[in-house]
Amino acid sequence: MSAPQRPVLFVSLPESGLLNPLLVLAGELSRRGVPDLWFATDEPRRGDVERVAEGSPVEFASLGEVLSELSAVSWEDGVYREVTQASRFRAHRAVIRQSYRPDLQAEKYRRLESVVEKVEPALMVIDCVSSFAVDLAVKRGIPFVLSVPFLPSNVLTSLNPFGPSGTPRDFPVPHSGLPFPMSSAQKFRNELFKWRTLAMFFNPAMGKVLSEDARIRKDLGLPKPNPMTRIDRAEMVLCNSVAELDFPFPVPDRMKLVGAMVPPLPEAAGADDNGADDTGVMAWLGAQSSVVYMGFGTITRLTREQVASLVEVARRLNGRHQVLWKLPEEQQHLLPPRESLPVNLRIESWLPSQLDVLAHPSVKVFFTHGGGNGFHEGLYFGKPLVVRPLWVDCYDQAVRGRAHGVSLTLDRPREMDPDDVVDKLTRVLGDPSFHERAERLGALQRAAGGRSEAADLLLSLPALA
Repeated sequence: MSAPQRPVLFVSLPESGLLNPLLVLAGELSRRGVPDLWFATDEPRRGDVERVAEGSPVEFASLGEVLSELSAVSWEDGVYREVTQASRFRAHRAVIRQSYRPDLQAEKYRRLESVVEKVEPALMVIDCVSSFAVDLAVKRGIPFVLSVPFLPSNVLTSLNPFGPSGTPRDFPVPHSGLPFPMSSAQKFRNELFKWRTLAMFFNPAMGKVLSEDARIRKDLGLPKPNPMTRIDRAEMVLCNSVAELDFPFPVPDRMKLVGAMVPPLPEAAGADDNGADDTGVMAWLGAQSSVVYMGFGTITRLTREQVASLVEVARRLNGRHQVLWKLPEEQQHLLPPRESLPVNLRIESWLPSQLDVLAHPSVKVFFTHGGGNGFHEGLYFGKPLVVRPLWVDCYDQAVRGRAHGVSLTLDRPREMDPDDVVDKLTRVLGDPSFHERAERLGALQRAAGGRSEAADLLLSLPALA
């Protein structure tokens, strides 16, 4: 008889963009009856983990409460303004300064270490931002798979001029939002972006952080950090994209492109093939002929002026298109009086499933911040996009969507100027080529296999054989 399979341990930060693809994969393994599944993340996500078990159990392992310094959702307004400012490099720098916290990473490392000692995993599946989990897997010699919810080049391209890179030297650096190929001026900006990233670590304040990191790593018995360790030491890199959505470069064999990680649909509890759901949104969608869906993720914080601009956008689309807007409850006080809202605008603070909405044939365009999950999921369902980039990787997705003819990007994303927004939405809605190209890229993503292919690849690894 074969030896009993040892556990699979998923590890993720609590951010939706990192966590959700791993929840989908864990759910797929549960439906297949794979035993000994564990999921380690922060305590507030306990319920999300427990809900994915549809066959074999998925055990929750707590990494403690969310550390506000590491969670973009809970950053103070001043930090939010810094990381979402117009300057792409300064925003990129602000994110690094905010999130590079060796003391907090060490806290998560020690909590995960206790989990690993209890679970004794045969394999770890780690989101690509959880560097503490990669450090632990490497130190303990535990095989691991890296989960990437971004474009493949995001984790393969060096952020500094001397670092090892899996893309050509003249490839656009992550978070720059630069196109490919580039003009001479753009190539200069690209190199400058790398040099400025390197230079920030010579700042005295950052020098103190580096010294702290070196001390902590020595105490934990960890080697010096290397940004390519997570790629080079991984058994496999699971990327929720396809090559056709990135700019061309040779993808390494260990990186498996499986497209967006989408659960079985309909996803919402209570939703069925007749369009019933507990909010009535699906039934409403079924009664419409053309809907613009606006959803800007969990991080976006709109101002009163931006909210007013989006209400005006809906008003100008009245008579041609309905608008469904997912606007968090805590931001709805910024709306004008309900009686003054245009009749074609439906606002929901919560949707049972954004994926069910994007899959609906009445939705004709997705107006999004362009985060990795939303970008890929919208195109998975063949929906062209209008992108209002928020920060870091959103600019990279936006420039590729525009280059591939599946999206347009706002000229003035911070102002949310109604003229600009209506112009982009009208152009995408009125030109069939946007929809046709989005459908083609959606078909490529679906053919890549998503959660089913990812599960097959995972279960074929020697660690689980």
